[in-house]
Amino acid sequence: MEHNLSKAEPFKLIYFNGRGRAEVIRLLFAQADVSYEDIRINRTEWPALKSKTPYGHIPILYVNDKVLAESHAIERYLARKFGLLGTNEWEAAKIDEIICNLEDVWQKMQSWLHEGNATEKDEMFKKLVKETIAPFMQRYEQFLLNSRSPYFVGNKISLADIAVFNMLNYFQELRTHYPKLAEFADKIGQMPRIKAWIDKRPNTNF
Repeated sequence: MEHNLSKAEPFKLIYFNGRGRAEVIRLLFAQADVSYEDIRINRTEWPALKSKTPYGHIPILYVNDKVLAESHAIERYLARKFGLLGTNEWEAAKIDEIICNLEDVWQKMQSWLHEGNATEKDEMFKKLVKETIAPFMQRYEQFLLNSRSPYFVGNKISLADIAVFNMLNYFQELRTHYPKLAEFADKIGQMPRIKAWIDKRPNTNF
């Protein structure tokens, strides 16, 4: 399939047909109410595209005729552009802190994400949550309990909130033992633009 990258929206996001590394980016566009072209490629298209990407992987974001790679770089660029990276340098740094910590969580979940056996995957998830992920969730729960606002950083929604929400939305089971995180995820998920995106986004297996 050929994709025309010279017309339509100035923003064009290229990724597989799944949430994965691109969903926080899509949520940023949704919250900012900014239109973009959501180009979803299939696995057969990927080999031909791979050599044309800056580092041999996706997502990549086209901004008119310029291209930006690496999911976190794209997230920070858009968050800054859309006013979702805090109100000062300290808030921006604290948002970065949470994003870096979340990456640790995702890395620890990789073995589970790639496990094909359903029974083993279920047991692996329970073990991961109990032994590895629980400390992260406890810290995030405490982070919110200590916050002076409903958000992780500052007094309005930011990239940090969207990224944490995305994880909790992906792994619904993580909410069970953390009432403050569950309340937070419900609040973010009911924001009109976020909810509208979740209601209409494609149903994918990752």
